Amino acid sequence: MSLIDTNIKTLRKLRNLSQESLADEMSIQRARLASYEEGRCEPPYDLLIKFADYFHVAIDALLRANLSKTKPEDLMKVGENRILFPIMVDKDGNDLVEVVPIKAQAGYLNGYADPEYIESLQHMNFPFLPVGKHRAFPIKGDSMPPLSDGSFVIGKYMESLQDVKDGQTYVLVTRDEGLVYKRVYSNVKEDGTLSLHSDNKIYEPYKVKAEDILEVWEYQCAINTSKNKPEELNLESIMAMLREMKIEFERIKR
Repeated sequence: MSLIDTNIKTLRKLRNLSQESLADEMSIQRARLASYEEGRCEPPYDLLIKFADYFHVAIDALLRANLSKTKPEDLMKVGENRILFPIMVDKDGNDLVEVVPIKAQAGYLNGYADPEYIESLQHMNFPFLPVGKHRAFPIKGDSMPPLSDGSFVIGKYMESLQDVKDGQTYVLVTRDEGLVYKRVYSNVKEDGTLSLHSDNKIYEPYKVKAEDILEVWEYQCAINTSKNKPEELNLESIMAMLREMKIEFERIKR
């Protein structure tokens, strides 16, 4: 079920706009806007794009994420793809690292823009990480040795594809493949794509259109689970590894 009615109303109020003012911005009648906000009908695709561009929100976030359940201060401003971005902070306003569990990896593609989904994830505070928004992602397969299936990469959110550095590794969230961790080379200026390379050379490089990339997270650190048995890898054990890593980094800092 679409949440466009709730979200248009929420975004309008965040901007302190009246229905008449927003209707003027959209070049429509106020009564028509009211019908959208009341859920009596939904805007056509061209107008939906116009709403998304005006509020700097992804269309899928407009349709699926309940933005009314997120505090304005918990929405991070990001790059050209999306401005409203749900984040988790502690009581002091410090960034928390959300941990995407292995079994919920596929669900991230549907929930990445949903504040309720992000809030439901396990999260931890890692003060040793640089300034920015970070998230921990599970790695699938054997394409990026020495990281093995079930390992975790902690990435820093990239605000723009223009900031991608050739040859560095990133976690990408794509429309077709969901989460992937690859070595990336940018061809955005040439043909509007990114080239994704595996460190395991049995896998061929491939290209992804920039328009199909929903998020990019720059590698910061990783937990390699190659020494762990499959039955040892559950959310509790992964969280214990993350806590241990935090302690080790704090010792290094001292």
